[in-house]
Amino acid sequence: MKPKSSFWSHVQFGGGFGLSLGNDFTNITIAPSAIYNFNQKFAAGVALQYSYIDQENFFSSNVFGGSLIGLYNPLPEIQLSLELEEVNVNNTYVQLTEQFNENFWYTGLFVGAGYRTDNVTLGFRYNLLFDRNIDLYGEAFMPFVRVFF
Repeated sequence: MKPKSSFWSHVQFGGGFGLSLGNDFTNITIAPSAIYNFNQKFAAGVALQYSYIDQENFFSSNVFGGSLIGLYNPLPEIQLSLELEEVNVNNTYVQLTEQFNENFWYTGLFVGAGYRTDNVTLGFRYNLLFDRNIDLYGEAFMPFVRVFF
């Protein structure tokens, strides 16, 4: 049997999955990710994401793209992050009998901080490029849960 390379022993996989169902409302998100641990303090990686959002007879959206992330752990329990996100947003609005489509690329630059225990980090991130006129995220501050195995 071939021994595991040292590269793969530093790689962790993770990501997120979200599902929200309600009265004529659907929100599904899939976001796999992988990081490479350079040492116990520094890691960097990539992530993909896809979201589908639908409010029946009003709005639907498909968001897909990816991000680059850098992680720094000054202490084992504290994780700081910098994430560059680039996603394509395809929105469809329905108003009475008319339909309006909107398609644009969105760039986010997030700085974050969280509390880490084992493979899970809970925290908040702030979008430095937040623009209230772009309707992808409602606020610059966002909570996050990050899990890597």
